[in-house]
Amino acid sequence: MSVEVDLDRPLRLHPLVFLPDGDEVTIGRSDIDSYGIFPPDGAELVRRLLAGATPRRAADWYASEYGESVDIGDVVGALYELELVTAEDAGDTAVAPPPPVRWRRLGGALFSRAAWCGYAVLAGWTLWLLVGNTDLVPHYQNLFFTDSFSAIELTLFLGQFPAVLLHEAYHALAGRRIGVRSRLGISRRLYFVVFETAMDGLVAVPRRQRYLPMLAGMLADVLWFCGLTLVAHHTRHADGSLSLIGGLCLALAFTTVLRFAWQFYFYLRTDLYAVVSTVLGCVDLQKASGRVLANRFNRLVGRRHRLYDETLLHPVDRRAARWYSWLLLAGYTAMIATLALAAVPATVTFLSGVLDRLTTTGTPPALVLDAIVFLTLNGLQVVVLIWLAVRDRAGRRRAEPLRHLID
Repeated sequence: MSVEVDLDRPLRLHPLVFLPDGDEVTIGRSDIDSYGIFPPDGAELVRRLLAGATPRRAADWYASEYGESVDIGDVVGALYELELVTAEDAGDTAVAPPPPVRWRRLGGALFSRAAWCGYAVLAGWTLWLLVGNTDLVPHYQNLFFTDSFSAIELTLFLGQFPAVLLHEAYHALAGRRIGVRSRLGISRRLYFVVFETAMDGLVAVPRRQRYLPMLAGMLADVLWFCGLTLVAHHTRHADGSLSLIGGLCLALAFTTVLRFAWQFYFYLRTDLYAVVSTVLGCVDLQKASGRVLANRFNRLVGRRHRLYDETLLHPVDRRAARWYSWLLLAGYTAMIATLALAAVPATVTFLSGVLDRLTTTGTPPALVLDAIVFLTLNGLQVVVLIWLAVRDRAGRRRAEPLRHLID
């Protein structure tokens, strides 16, 4: 980034956070979640600038301290690009501190000692019920709590939203309790539409404090499953059989188990993927593994001219990618196989039943309506998935010129 800089005038920097992590220091603004990674000597240079030294004096100090010169213009340009420097027209007015993080107290309460005791009691109670009542144990047959296609589809579709929102809320509140801001977005993983909580500020907190915000969503899934199971048990009919509400709860409980298990597909950037990356200290393990895997394929087919220079990858990412890339391949293969062997046959079965209702003369109107609603709900999901794919592709095209400049 080209910036006209007066080397003899101190820079006005926003309040910054400095987080040493191994051989790197994360520097940035927590109010807008803008961060950069600097070497330790570069971080000390930024500290000088933050303390009021002019760029020229800071560069002279660096040369005296480390015995080599520094391109202070590049350093200042990086600070401007990260939006760490205040606006030029700020004058001598004081820099306003970042606004307080909302819902911080609620986050603290949800992860207090009292709350954890409550969670343990809830989980223990649910486990005790599961041991003594086999009809509460999660099973795929729980999905068929009614003969109506559209009722099952509508329940599974709409019933996921409160569960997903609770999952993401626990992520956000676990971060906000330690001052990390968050925002909710929508994306996709292969053929799944997913909601995501972005917590860029986690890079500016000690590594040991990052794990709970990453795993809090899985805690929410467990609590949601426990709540549904308890409702199902305590809404039984007088003869002990499950009520319609109980059957609906068990259907949602089964999908919650599937969603919890999906987190272990961490090669799709799930919550556990984030934990693995943090434990290993990786920067972009997914990207590095993809390029290592592509290099193996290109070597296998003799396209060595297409090899990516792996030395450009972060050293930690490169080491981890040697084994993680195989897990990436196995994961995608398993997901595609699941789609081909399970999802497609199930879809064909559903559609054949729907078409039979729509094309058979004399089909009761209620069954025709049931089939139409079923098709509409599935069509909406396909439209959303296509829209996300088009949006992601357009975003990559817009970023291509910048990527060439960076490379």
